[in-house]
Amino acid sequence: MKFYFYLFFVVTINSFSQIKIINGEIKDSEKKTSLQYTNIGILNKNTGTVSNSNGKFSLKINESITESDLVTFSYVGYQTKTIPISKLSLTNNVIELKPEKNQLDEIVVKFVKPKPKILGRNSKGFGLMHLNFYSYYEKDVDDRLSKEIGMKFKLKKDCKINDLNFNITSNEFSSLKFRLNFYKVENGFPTELLIEKDIVFEIKDEFKGWFNLDLKPYDIYLDKESEDIAITIQWVESKKANAKSKYFGISTAMSVTETSYYREKSMDTWKKSGQSLSFYLNTMCK
Repeated sequence: MKFYFYLFFVVTINSFSQIKIINGEIKDSEKKTSLQYTNIGILNKNTGTVSNSNGKFSLKINESITESDLVTFSYVGYQTKTIPISKLSLTNNVIELKPEKNQLDEIVVKFVKPKPKILGRNSKGFGLMHLNFYSYYEKDVDDRLSKEIGMKFKLKKDCKINDLNFNITSNEFSSLKFRLNFYKVENGFPTELLIEKDIVFEIKDEFKGWFNLDLKPYDIYLDKESEDIAITIQWVESKKANAKSKYFGISTAMSVTETSYYREKSMDTWKKSGQSLSFYLNTMCK
């Protein structure tokens, strides 16, 4: 007999009866080009999404959101912008983000005789438990836009990241795109981004098993002074394999020592649980 563990992203909303949808497009304020997969949401509320590959977005607003609530638009390398709901129309909003002018220079670290080290859980376990992106409350796959899940890692050495690996147990999509995020962990929860790189990757053809994401081209270095960090994958685009497709899951196990993080929407409040995902990094450390 198979047993499945579904971690639901629980949503407590009293009324979906009068949902409004705000549509628009995100653009670079200078080049006027579209910005794909921009994070859009209301801070600490279960309301958010990401723009699509053409910069277009649809943000669902329910009755719990007021006209004074602020919608935040955030994209790596650009200044974050906030706009009150009252200033947004239901259609044809054009949101322009300004490029950051004072971005930090890339730091390149040369290690002397670095050693390979695995950070995270590199086993499938018994294959009895799965962490799914799908929850009962979702009406369609698009509802998952901007969801994030990931793990907490403790750094004891300076490390360069070679790749990320996670074990996919269910996948009913011909194409899935995720953004990889690296966060500081403060007071037990993810806060600001550590790595200012827009890393979007694709999983094709209902792939299941160990997925490998090569990160060597990005030259990602993590400083042991950061101590605790969170690494997450964020759902930004998907194409169903068939009309009934809904499941995508990663193997996991209960743990008293490990911490997983998840949030329902961009800008939503982070939650955590005692899960150990099959989710690990190959690194070179000194």
